Amino acid sequence: MILPSQLGFLATLAALLNCSPAATLHVPTIYARALDGPEALSESYDYVIIGGGTAGLTVGDRLSEDGKTTVLVIENGELAHSDEINNVRDRVTWNAEPWWLYNITSAPNTELENRESAVIIASVTGGGSALNGMQCVRGTTDDYDRWGSFFGGSSTWSWDGVLPYFIKGLHFQPPPKEAADQMPGIKYDESYWGNTSRLYAGWPSFQWPGIKYQFEVFTKLPGVGVPEDSGAGQTGVYWYPTYMDAEGSINRSYSRTGHWDGLNRANYHLITESKVTQIELDGNKATGVVFRPSQVDGGEGEFTTVKANKEIILCAGTIHSPQLLQLSGIGPRKLLESARIETKIELPGVGQNFHDHTTLHFEIQFRNYSIRPNRRDDFEDPDFITWADNLWAANRTGPWSRALWNTGAWLGLPVVAPEAYESIAAKVDAQNAADYLPTGSDPTVIAGYQARLVSLAEAIRRSNNVFYSHYFSGDEPVNYFTYEHPLSLGTVNINVSAPESEPIVDYRTYSNPVDFDIMLELARFHRRINVESPLLAQFDPVETSPGLNVTAREDWVAYMRRNTEPSSMHPTGTCAMMPLELGGVVDEQLRVYGVEGLRVVDASVMSVIVGANLAGTVFAIAEKGADLIKNGAE
Repeated sequence: MILPSQLGFLATLAALLNCSPAATLHVPTIYARALDGPEALSESYDYVIIGGGTAGLTVGDRLSEDGKTTVLVIENGELAHSDEINNVRDRVTWNAEPWWLYNITSAPNTELENRESAVIIASVTGGGSALNGMQCVRGTTDDYDRWGSFFGGSSTWSWDGVLPYFIKGLHFQPPPKEAADQMPGIKYDESYWGNTSRLYAGWPSFQWPGIKYQFEVFTKLPGVGVPEDSGAGQTGVYWYPTYMDAEGSINRSYSRTGHWDGLNRANYHLITESKVTQIELDGNKATGVVFRPSQVDGGEGEFTTVKANKEIILCAGTIHSPQLLQLSGIGPRKLLESARIETKIELPGVGQNFHDHTTLHFEIQFRNYSIRPNRRDDFEDPDFITWADNLWAANRTGPWSRALWNTGAWLGLPVVAPEAYESIAAKVDAQNAADYLPTGSDPTVIAGYQARLVSLAEAIRRSNNVFYSHYFSGDEPVNYFTYEHPLSLGTVNINVSAPESEPIVDYRTYSNPVDFDIMLELARFHRRINVESPLLAQFDPVETSPGLNVTAREDWVAYMRRNTEPSSMHPTGTCAMMPLELGGVVDEQLRVYGVEGLRVVDASVMSVIVGANLAGTVFAIAEKGADLIKNGAE
C-alpha cells in the first residue's frame, strides 16, 4: 500500500531521475482506498468522519478533493457493491439484506396503545441514500428560512443560503420526450439544478397512465398550483425526479456512486464494518476517535484509536450521532450521571427534539381501475412479473425503471382545512411547551420547543408549508398519506443500564394532542378527495379502512392510535442547530457547542423537519457543511 505520506517521496524521486516521457517512472494509479483493517490506517488524518452514509461520503469527497487533505471515513456497515444495493427495479428497504439495517425497536409509544415500532435506519456504506425510495424532493422556501429564523434575520441557513448547495449537489437529467409525454402537467426549470455533480437526478422511462386522474383531481382544488419546478420551494402538485442515472446505468444514484466510487484520490480512506464507540477529548478539544470491529460475535474486538489533526465530523445520523456524543461525555448531565459517564461538556439538548414524519394508513380500493394486465396482486403476481421482466429486458423500460413514485401532492393546511386551520393555530399559540415534553426537561430545551411551537403555529397559517403529502401511483392507490410537520417531540438517549447497546428511541407520537386535530383534518381531506371526488367516481372507489362509518372525532382518534406509523424513516432533530439558550447542540457553523474541533453534519441538525423526503436536504446540508469546514480551515 502507498500511504498519503509517501506520495511526495514518489513525486520527488521521479523528478530526481529526470525521466524522459518515454521512460517515465511508473507510479501506479492510486484510488480512494477502502482499507482492509485498522493495520492499514495512517497514524492520523486531517479529518476523521464518523459515518459513511448520505452526509459522510459527501463531506469526505469535498474535503479530500484537493488531493492533499487527508480524510478517513469510518462506517459501521459493509462496503456492499453498488449493484448489490439496488438497481432501480429492486426498490427499497423491504428488499434489503437484514445486515444492511440496524436492529432497533422503539420504546413503547404511549399514545399508540403502547405499541413498539421498528426503527429502520441503514447500516451500509451509502447509508439512507442506499436504501431509500429514491424520492428527489426538496420542501419549501419556508422550511429553510425557518432554520435561520431561530438565529435572527442574517442567518445563511435560509432558502437562498441552501439553494446553491442543492444545485451543486445534483446533476439534473431532463426527462426525454417519451418519458415527458407520460407525465401530464409536468413542469421543470433547469435553473434550479446543477450539472457538475456525479450524483444524478433522472427520470424513469415509464409512468402508469392512471396517474393523470389523480393529478387532475388535485389541480382542480382551490389554492393548489403546479410550481414551475419541483425544486422551486413551493407547495402544490408536481412531478419530481428519482435518484437515478437515467442516461447511464439506469441504476440508483446515491452517496457511494456519487462521492466514492472511481475517485482517483489516495488521500481519501474508508474503513467499514467498524463501530465507533467514543470521541476522545483533551479538555474541550476533540482529538481522536475510538472504534472496533462491528461484525464480531458479541460485539467484541480490539479497540483502535485514530487521531484527527484538524477536526472530527460526526455524520452518524439522527439515532447514533446523539448516542456517540453522550457516550463521549457530551450531553445532559442527569442522563450521563445515571449511566455513570463523566460529564465533560454539559449540553442538555443532545438527544432531544427528536421528530419524524408521521403516516396514517388509509386503504382505498378503486374497483374499476384496470390499466395494466393482472393488476390485483401487484408485484407478487407471476404474470405481472413476467410482463414487466420482458419489457425491462427488451427496452430497459416498464415498471422496473421506476423506484417508487414521481408525482404527488404537497399541501399546506389552509388548503386542506380552510375552515379549521386558524383555530388549530390558535390552540398551538396557547400551549405551554413544558406540558408536552418529558418530565424534568432542561429549561433551554423547553425554551427551544416553545420557539418551535411559535414557528409551527405560523406555518399552519401559511400555505407554503407542507402538512399533507400523498404520492400518486397509477397501478393502484398508495395506502397512506403523510403528516409532514408534527408538533410532538421524542428523545433518543443512551440506555443508562447498558450505554453501548443501541439507544432508547422514544417517538412520543401524539404527545402534543394538537397532532390529533391536524391528523383528523388530513384524514377527512384524504377521504373527501379520493372517495368523494366526482372525477374518480368512474373507478368505483371503496374505502376499506377505516371505513365510511368512522366520522366522529373519538372514532377517528381510536383509529389513529391503531393505524399511525410514527416514522416515515425520516428521523431528525437530535443534535439541533439552534442557539444554545434554545437547547441547541450545534451552532450555525455546525460546531458542537463547547467543543473545539467537532461538528455534526447530518439530518440530526435539522431544528424542524422539512416537508419532504430527506435525502436531498441531507445532501445539501453536507455540501454546505463541507464548505463551512473548508472556509473555517483557511
